Amino acid sequence: MTASSSLAALLKLPSTLRVDLARRTLLSSSTSPAPRVHVRASQQQHAHPARHYSSPTSSVNQDEVAHFNVLASTWWDPHGSSRLLHLMNPLRHRFIQQCRATDPWPQPDKLRYLDIGCGGGIFAESAARLPTTSSVDAIDPTPEVIAVARRHQRNDPLLLEPGRLTYHNIAIEQLPVPADPTDGYDVVSLFEVVEHIENPSPFIESALQHLKPGGWLIGSTIARTAVSWFTTKFVAEEIIKMVPRGTHDWNQYIQPHELKAWAQKQTCLDTAPHATRFMGVVYAPGLGWKEVQGSETWGNYFFAFRKKSAEL
Repeated sequence: MTASSSLAALLKLPSTLRVDLARRTLLSSSTSPAPRVHVRASQQQHAHPARHYSSPTSSVNQDEVAHFNVLASTWWDPHGSSRLLHLMNPLRHRFIQQCRATDPWPQPDKLRYLDIGCGGGIFAESAARLPTTSSVDAIDPTPEVIAVARRHQRNDPLLLEPGRLTYHNIAIEQLPVPADPTDGYDVVSLFEVVEHIENPSPFIESALQHLKPGGWLIGSTIARTAVSWFTTKFVAEEIIKMVPRGTHDWNQYIQPHELKAWAQKQTCLDTAPHATRFMGVVYAPGLGWKEVQGSETWGNYFFAFRKKSAEL
């Protein structure tokens, strides 16, 4: 959905709904936080005193865990609340391939993946089935979705091969960091995760510690704009109810320029051309998710950062 089509759809709404939308947008804008990747834990806990934290160093928000526990039973229903995630999965693999195609060094025969915030395993399972995959470790702090992922894994004997796909019910901060950086992962994925994290900067930095030199940190999230509020909160949650109410918090969406600013401060990241990538995507009813150049500034988008090679 483009900005112009969103406006056209808005104008077709009854006047009472247009007024309500305007009111909500103004309220959301007035409480919009500082750039998301600059927020630290002490600031966030002060701003949201009603929220619970598992520990001072954990990125886990217990409200989010409870919400996704409720959704766990429908995770593998392609027509259920996770439908958009199922439809987005092919683009995830395509984006990873595009990123790795720019590497100026020979590619390994097999890749090791770490899927953070894996949910019920939509991406983790598909990655584990690839002939170019050595292993997939998938982590999520939500116990019910990990239980769903493990049950679904049993349906495919390939996924039960030792080391092929392993689920862990933990947060990223609980995963041991490899003593030797070369024992890290080739791809660390954060698909539809960072917008559910209270403190994204330390969370993403924790993820980077598990990435091997020359590896890619790859994810997807949503820009914090009026268009994204209209499409993901008002339309998706309130009008057509494609996703359950409360799935997203617009104030936690992250702008691409905020991620870029964060990346520029990470000395371990590669500054070479093509080592940082963004790709905007739009959901078109009946057609699925499509890449739309430039749309990353107002809606859903993929991002990727490459870690410096050991040779640099």
